[in-house]
Amino acid sequence: MFKSVGLVARFDRKKAIRLAEDLARHLRAKGLEVYVEDTLAKKMGAEEKTISLERMKTDFIITIGGDGTILRTCVSIPKPETPILAINMGVRGFLTEVEPKEALAAVDKCLKKEFTIERCMKLSITTDDSIKFPDALNEVLISADEPAKLLYARILKDKEPILNCQADGLMIATQTGSTGYSLSAGGPVLDPSVDAFVLTPVCALSVFRSIVFPSNSNITIEVMRPRKILVVIDGHHRQILSSRLPSLTVTRSKHVTSFIRFKENFYHRLRNRLLFKGLGGKI
Repeated sequence: MFKSVGLVARFDRKKAIRLAEDLARHLRAKGLEVYVEDTLAKKMGAEEKTISLERMKTDFIITIGGDGTILRTCVSIPKPETPILAINMGVRGFLTEVEPKEALAAVDKCLKKEFTIERCMKLSITTDDSIKFPDALNEVLISADEPAKLLYARILKDKEPILNCQADGLMIATQTGSTGYSLSAGGPVLDPSVDAFVLTPVCALSVFRSIVFPSNSNITIEVMRPRKILVVIDGHHRQILSSRLPSLTVTRSKHVTSFIRFKENFYHRLRNRLLFKGLGGKI
């Protein structure tokens, strides 16, 4: 049984803050301990138990926002990650499960155990310098540290060189991330049952297109120049690496992100929230 819950919401929208307040009251009335992300708590009217994302070790977490709110949460919360019930208050909300009007009913379903868990693969990123990076739910992007500067890189699979690339950047995305930035850059959509991740160049100089790798692959990006590169994980964690030959290795993480699901499935979300959103969800 769920006994504690964390609340995370985008705090730039009054509707999200009001929904967080309603959910907090509803959850307390159901006997749960409610913990609110510290930044959100400052925007809420009531006195709440506050906690940082880095310490939010509750039985489950409710996010109110879009995919950005989910990614921000997953980058920071302790591992192994607690299940997430995602309420859509974003632009597309591809990863979310329910709309705001269904939020209270969704909570009641969770407490009755009327749900399934979807587990999504994550990526682990390492360097020779032992710099620590958070795992990526969507993608890791590698680019030059300045805009409009080309990245000259060598790509290795399981320590064997496979090709060289000149591009604005390179990204490696999970099945989940294949519907995000990677798709915008021309990459394929990966069915969640495909045990793989995809490497996609951003504005490559050659005809180089995406490559799909088995999820047990070790993919290393050796950057020949520039000597300073920018690493962005899930659009939130940003870090500059500087060395004579910057290098990153990406592998499957031992951790996953778990989503609480009711009726939604991947292709329903794909049709109605991404590919055909502007057409009213019709095919």
